[in-house]
Amino acid sequence: MFVLVYLLIAISSLLAYLFHRNINYWKRRGIAHDAPHPLYGNMVGFRKDRVMHDFFYDYYNKYRKSGNPFVGFYFLHQPAAFIMDPKLAKNILIKDFSNFADRGQFHNGRDDPLTQHLFNLDGKKWKDMRQRLSPTFTSGKMKYMFPTVIKVSEEFVKVMTEQVPATQNGAVLEIKDLMARFTTDVIGSCAFGIECNTLRNPISDFRTMGQKVFNELRHGNLLTMFMFSFPNLARKLRMRMMPEDVHQFFMRLVNDTIAIREKENFKRNDFMNLLIELKQKGSVTMENGEVIEGMNIGELAAQVFVFYVAGFETSSSTMSYCLYELAQNQGIQDKLRSEIQTLLEEHEGQLTYESIKAMRYLDQVISETLRLYTLVPHLERRALNDYVVPGNPKFVIEKGTQILIPACAYHRDEDLYPDPETFDPDRFSQEKVAARDSVEWLPFGEGPRNCIGMRFGQMQVRIGLAQIISRFKLSVCDKTSFPLEYTPMSIVLGTVGGIYLRLERI
Repeated sequence: MFVLVYLLIAISSLLAYLFHRNINYWKRRGIAHDAPHPLYGNMVGFRKDRVMHDFFYDYYNKYRKSGNPFVGFYFLHQPAAFIMDPKLAKNILIKDFSNFADRGQFHNGRDDPLTQHLFNLDGKKWKDMRQRLSPTFTSGKMKYMFPTVIKVSEEFVKVMTEQVPATQNGAVLEIKDLMARFTTDVIGSCAFGIECNTLRNPISDFRTMGQKVFNELRHGNLLTMFMFSFPNLARKLRMRMMPEDVHQFFMRLVNDTIAIREKENFKRNDFMNLLIELKQKGSVTMENGEVIEGMNIGELAAQVFVFYVAGFETSSSTMSYCLYELAQNQGIQDKLRSEIQTLLEEHEGQLTYESIKAMRYLDQVISETLRLYTLVPHLERRALNDYVVPGNPKFVIEKGTQILIPACAYHRDEDLYPDPETFDPDRFSQEKVAARDSVEWLPFGEGPRNCIGMRFGQMQVRIGLAQIISRFKLSVCDKTSFPLEYTPMSIVLGTVGGIYLRLERI
């Protein structure tokens, strides 16, 4: 009994010491920071009454004029360097990327295989996976998938036209749900080769499981905070983040799809086909002569899974917020429609890969939407070695320190974007983009670890918006919310309830 009591006292003392040392990390270093809450760090209200973006807006604005290249922040229990200076962010993401190549996210390939996707992986596993997948997202491969997206978009137009009568007042539609059904059908077709048909039948397991990834976690707040704060320890404890029904659904779907395609030697213009080819090759020899092992079923399933969940939610949200702003800014909407209709006339009324690429003002409108509604509020990296901030030798980011780059706060910094709350696509004219540093706009990240699916995401959003704007006029109505209310439960920027707009046929 005495031995057990002494052991418990020793363990409790050690944990208390580590906890005290952890929450005093920035104080010991003499780095400016806010005193942390014992449980939530600098994120009091996490997944309760505040969205992630609010934490970063408020913290950035508090220290924006401090002149510090970074300040201390406690991401729940984890001390992190909160990057204030975009020039330092550029070093981390691009110039000194080799020291900040890892994200430090939780993943557990053995017990939770869907978490071992490209976004989460670190070190050589990330490098090898990125090299394997990069050829899958070239412009040539986007052309390969373009007809599939067009086919879904044509059904999308039919469904919308059926809901909007040819009368002067048109109809009031909840567009958030409609956009999600469109992108679910696109990703379902391109990732799995499955005709989901959620445009006609909104309630389906495929869509339900995708929504759960963003709005439901396997554990309650305390265990979730532990996994976010101590990802390596959580992996050693064999913890899992993916809800069991989500895990079972996607693993079964991937296994069944691969089995059928390999048995029948069936090929299709989609992401799944490209990954199956990688799997069947076994090992892959890169241009530099390096040999990389092929993917197993778990790794393949994880890549298809992240392609699906990242592609349907972010793209549908971008389209929804874009239409919400266009409904309030008729001049911008008219200018965009004129561009789309002009280019359609030049291509015999057809949306072609070339016509979509030529829609420059559409690209500006999307870029401004992603600035004003930054879906993922921050970028994360981890220091692999001690790093002395150039020109500031007293500021050192120690090895193992988590890095937070508050992209959403940069996007609303009045010094970078004057009158930042105003929707103004002219901010993204060729001249203004050329005059601005690339890290001042980060919806897709930057550097070698940027979003690999950026081209595909942009393609499906451009197609969807071009189809809508060329056929319908959008305006606000009595049911339109001002301002929008955001949910703290979603990993990305999501609204509470729907987004209602009036649509009239052109």
